[in-house]
Amino acid sequence: MFPSIDGRLAILAVLPASFVVIASIKQFIRNRQNKPCFPPGPVPLPLLGNVLSINTKEPWLTYTKWAVTYGDLLFVRLLGQEVVVINSQHVAEALIAKRSPIYSDRPYIATVEPFGWSINFGFTNYGDEWRLCRRLVHQTFRSDSALKFRPMQIKQAREMIVNFIDDPSHYHSHFATFSSSVAMSVTYGYQTGPRDDPLVRIVENALVIGFQVITPERAILLKTFPSLLTLPDWCWGSSIKREAQASTSLMTEMTEVPFRYTKQHMAENSALGQFSMVAENLQRMDKQDQTSRPLFEGALKKAATTAIIGSYETTTSVLMAFALAMVSYPDVQKRAQAEIDLVVGRDRLPTFEDRASLPYVESVLRETLRWQPIIPLVPRATSSDDIYDGYFIPKGATIICNIWNISRDEKRYPNASTFIPERFMDANGGLTDDDPAEYVFGFGRRICAGRYAADASMWSAIVTMLATVEFSFAKDDQGNAMQFTPQFTTGFTHSVTVFPCSISPRPHVHSELLDTLRMGE
Repeated sequence: MFPSIDGRLAILAVLPASFVVIASIKQFIRNRQNKPCFPPGPVPLPLLGNVLSINTKEPWLTYTKWAVTYGDLLFVRLLGQEVVVINSQHVAEALIAKRSPIYSDRPYIATVEPFGWSINFGFTNYGDEWRLCRRLVHQTFRSDSALKFRPMQIKQAREMIVNFIDDPSHYHSHFATFSSSVAMSVTYGYQTGPRDDPLVRIVENALVIGFQVITPERAILLKTFPSLLTLPDWCWGSSIKREAQASTSLMTEMTEVPFRYTKQHMAENSALGQFSMVAENLQRMDKQDQTSRPLFEGALKKAATTAIIGSYETTTSVLMAFALAMVSYPDVQKRAQAEIDLVVGRDRLPTFEDRASLPYVESVLRETLRWQPIIPLVPRATSSDDIYDGYFIPKGATIICNIWNISRDEKRYPNASTFIPERFMDANGGLTDDDPAEYVFGFGRRICAGRYAADASMWSAIVTMLATVEFSFAKDDQGNAMQFTPQFTTGFTHSVTVFPCSISPRPHVHSELLDTLRMGE
């Protein structure tokens, strides 16, 4: 039987619609096939994403494990936030350095403002304010300007040795004083005392609590439940509000007290402006119109505070890692000391003029930077969509550069968890081209502006310690070495905490050399 006329008309009417539907489906399939996909990554759960699979205290360990499966670029979701993790130096340079206009923003971190950390311009979004802060810091700490700090860095390193000999048990405090001294001097014109300096204590107190509370898990918690900041004090869950208030108070003190010091001493001594970043720029500000002064002063406070935070945390943590390495690998310490004794001798102390002649000491510094990177994850955010290697990276995504994985690449660094300075030396005893400073200080436009001064501070401290003191296991009452398992801070930084160790003068450090150290000559 044949369809009726009405049936044939119905078929004729449906056919065009069918063609449209089929064409639409084909176009949809073609679009899906042609549209770049996200980088590979673990399958996310609905709503939660991959947050339950991540080690929230040490997330770099999770990302490093996933890098084995998913490669140099992986994609995860954390409570709806799109995150792209970069696991290699090559990709980091290709994106963050070479495409810096796209990768120079900062992701939103819910704890920054409530905990008082917005004073650190490292968390400021990419824009005019960030550029002004960056310019102020760069003028003071760029490579040619940093050269003039070297005599002060050597002097402070020698004062640190005197503190070790007089009071070895508080070695972390001596590291902190040394780390802050150069930045305090060039930023505020403030000369730190040899130990227990009041401004250094203010910095230390603010950052100790700050790095404890401004952690990724608190950021996620506060982003998800912002009402926690408004709970009454008697209510369960209000502790985060009290922590935020305490942190903000300490950060404000760290910002305002040294800034007031500079202003006060400028009034007493106009020559201070020749030596201080803050004083010099305050003098410039006096020549500006009234409307622009508040903005400029706010940026100057941010630049100054950021310089102090960066100097304290980076250098102190690197020196703690160095001390741990010397205790754990005594043969490395002996070889470095032998090189210094051969090149410098025992009748004088090393200076920067000796640096090129001490390749093994240089390799010890490089290995210290690689072995325990202080900031394992460097966050960025994309300001526009991008495509790399066929993968789609959306605007507003959080970009995480996994410095930990770069430093733990077994192909590049065999036995990566072991402290082996020789990995940075060639067969002829010279240095290789591999320098961890090229990645531990970051990439692109937001690379650490104080890296040249930091490098010189770390080298001067390490070479002076190797020349004058020995690190070894602390001993108990029976004379047995006290074994310990190193503990590290968690959150934004990865720094070894205080551990039992013995610091003693080397045999040749006699009274005359100690007098030289005490005079800072």
